[in-house]
Amino acid sequence: MEMVIGMTAVAVGLLIGMGALGTAIGFGLLGGKFLEGIARQPEMAPMLTGRMFLIAGLLDAVAMIGVGVALFFTFANPFVAAIQAAG
Repeated sequence: MEMVIGMTAVAVGLLIGMGALGTAIGFGLLGGKFLEGIARQPEMAPMLTGRMFLIAGLLDAVAMIGVGVALFFTFANPFVAAIQAAG
């Protein structure tokens, strides 16, 4: 039982950490391309700004879904319930 709880804690840490890392890389690339696009065509700044914020919201949603799954594994661990039902 302790092994399952320990491995679940490791998995939760990896879920949140990798989600944050992926989001950070995505935001860095998005911001760089946004500034590059505005530098090339300044007249398209309002359109690019709207699209950037749309993509940023979708990108951030991926990390929040990962946090939700991690919280589910933390507080309502289905693996522990399966071990308790078997034992």
